[in-house]
Amino acid sequence: MNGTSTPGGLGIVVVNYGDPAVLERHLLRHDLRPLGRVVVVDNFSTAAHRDAVDGLCRRRGLDAVLRPANDGFGAGVNAGAAHALAAGCDALLVVNPDLRLEPAVAAALHAEVRAHPHRLVAPRIVREDGRLWFDGAEVSLRTGRTARTGRLTGPGLVPWLTGACLAAHRDLWEAVGGFAPDYFLYWEDVDLSVRVQRAGGEVAVRRDLLAVHAVGGTQAGRHKSPVYVEFHCRNRLLFARSHLGVRGALRQSLDAPRYAAEVLRRDGWRRLLTDRAPVRAAARGTLAGWAVALSPRRRSASAAVRPAGLSPSGAVPST
Repeated sequence: MNGTSTPGGLGIVVVNYGDPAVLERHLLRHDLRPLGRVVVVDNFSTAAHRDAVDGLCRRRGLDAVLRPANDGFGAGVNAGAAHALAAGCDALLVVNPDLRLEPAVAAALHAEVRAHPHRLVAPRIVREDGRLWFDGAEVSLRTGRTARTGRLTGPGLVPWLTGACLAAHRDLWEAVGGFAPDYFLYWEDVDLSVRVQRAGGEVAVRRDLLAVHAVGGTQAGRHKSPVYVEFHCRNRLLFARSHLGVRGALRQSLDAPRYAAEVLRRDGWRRLLTDRAPVRAAARGTLAGWAVALSPRRRSASAAVRPAGLSPSGAVPST
């Protein structure tokens, strides 16, 4: 790390898509502005929703970054982060609009990354009914499966943090380049976590800090959406192509139909008797993932860059 950043406030970045009512009901129930800047990035959905977001930001004194199109979660976060860092923020806190976060928790996350600039940090996250939602996760570089920490076995397990709530010092964020925008939605937080560790940083969960997630608050209905199914299937293979080379990408491509079935099963098989949209989404995502995984090698936006002053941690197995 170069240590030259001027200390400043926290940049709290949230990406909105659609009606901002969820944002106002959850994240904005507490005033986070005393901590720094609250940057609302609106990925365009409709003119009415855009006007509502703009009006909300004006009323609440928030910074608005109004994107001309919906180019995905990662690209939206990157735009909000660039805005916050240009304004002098020394750290970033990425949060979902359906997250409830006490100002004291946000302040503690800020203090953590200022004290440990090489560390990507998340709090423990529970559902509204108090059930655990996140307290650490791992990805298997061998199988391409993800699960809570301690539930996977075998070689090549790497920890990762959810993008629903994570904090980073500006030096680490700039060094790894933020989120890889080519994921659009899902798996970009796995990718970021792996790149941070390959760059010599670390990821950590502050289990003494708590946030509440209204799970599904940003999606309509109680079932997994076709978008969820499609991009989970596609992006697992994008991740493999970015991190595991030709052999690893081929191995996980052969396993892709079974993985698609696992994603579909998360809602139970009975739904598929009356709704075929998830099956079509799984097919689209798998085909798109194969196209990426089997393409000629390229240096993607996911490529790791080592921050100055950080040595390799050895936390991520080479493949």
